[in-house]
Parts: sequence; structure tokens; C-alpha cells
Amino acid sequence: MAGSADFNLKIVLVSFKQCLNEKEEVLLDHYITSWKGLVRFLNSLGTVFSFISKDVVSKLHIMEHLRSSPQCEHYTSLQSMVAYEVGNGLIDLDRRSRNPNSGCRTMLRLHRALHWLQLFLEGLRTSPEDARTSTLCLDSYNASLAAYHPWIVRQAVTVAFCTLPSRKAFLEAMNVGPPEEAVEMLGEALPFIKQVYDISQRLYTEHSLLNLP
Repeated sequence: MAGSADFNLKIVLVSFKQCLNEKEEVLLDHYITSWKGLVRFLNSLGTVFSFISKDVVSKLHIMEHLRSSPQCEHYTSLQSMVAYEVGNGLIDLDRRSRNPNSGCRTMLRLHRALHWLQLFLEGLRTSPEDARTSTLCLDSYNASLAAYHPWIVRQAVTVAFCTLPSRKAFLEAMNVGPPEEAVEMLGEALPFIKQVYDISQRLYTEHSLLNLP
């Protein structure tokens, strides 16, 4: 499950720092690029995370389409996107039939997945050497994505997580050196993801968008 030689998770995680400008706006081009790096990391770990990575890739394609659309100037940042879609009634607050691919709905799915990955990587960082990665991953999943998945998906995910490799193998797949260096790197880099997540969470909360169908 080792990643490719030119892959380094630290570069991916630190790239989230570039997602924020001086106004603490979440820049969508950098957000998309950073998520692509995370998908590469997930895919390097095997098929166990494909249920997440495939969905993330489909959402990234939607956002890239919006960024290249005639309305692209409204999709430069998360803040400008929310203001545009809320102001023009482009969001379905009670059903998803009219605007299933709205930017706000699409980014919310990416936002939820980012929370899961943030929690899981933080669990890897703070856990003891003999920690079970299946438990760490399931705890992170239950605290984030599980609430939005049907029962059959939750059961399949629970079974899949039982096949996860050791904590040491996960840390080595990050390609930043020995496990202790990977742990140190996570401590330095994860705050960048958390800041992006927290700013996004506040924005969605302010506009009552956290439960878009």
C-alpha cells in the first residue's frame, strides 16, 4: 500500500493553507486542487476507501464545471458562491430535484468528507502505536459521514474498515519518512485543514445550509 515515490502527504495537507486568502475566504481552485491530492492518498491505500474517493471525484468534477461555466466569477470562493446561489434561489432547501448539482450542495458533501478525513488523521496522530486503525476509522466515520449514509452503506463500511492495515503502514504511506516523522508532520499540517473546515462550517451554519438534501 505504499504510495508512489513522488507523493508526499505533507505537501497535500499544507496546500490547504493556500485555500485561504487574507480575508479568510475559501478559494475554490485551491480547495479543488488540495482535495485531488487527498484522493490520491486515499487511492494509494487500496479499494477500502473507494466509496468515499469516488464520490469525492464526482463532486470535484461538478465544481470544476462550475468554475469553467459562464457564471465562473461567482465561484471563485466559497463565500461568493454561497452569496450568489442563496441570492438567486439556486439551492433546494427541502428537496434536491431542481438543483441537484448546486455548488452549495456539492461543497457540503466535500465538507463532510473532509471532516471525516481530518478526524481520522488526527486519530492516527494521537493514538498509541498498537491502536487499531479499523477502530480509529470507524470512530471518525461515525462522528462525521455515518449520519448521512443509509443503514446498508454504514454496514458495508464497517465491514470494509476491518481490513485496514496497521497504523505503522498508514504512516509510512504518507511518504514523509519514519512513522514518528509522519506523526510530527500531521501535528504541523492538520491545523490548516481544520481552519478551512471551521470557516466553511461557520458559513454554512450562518446560512442554515448544513442539512441540504
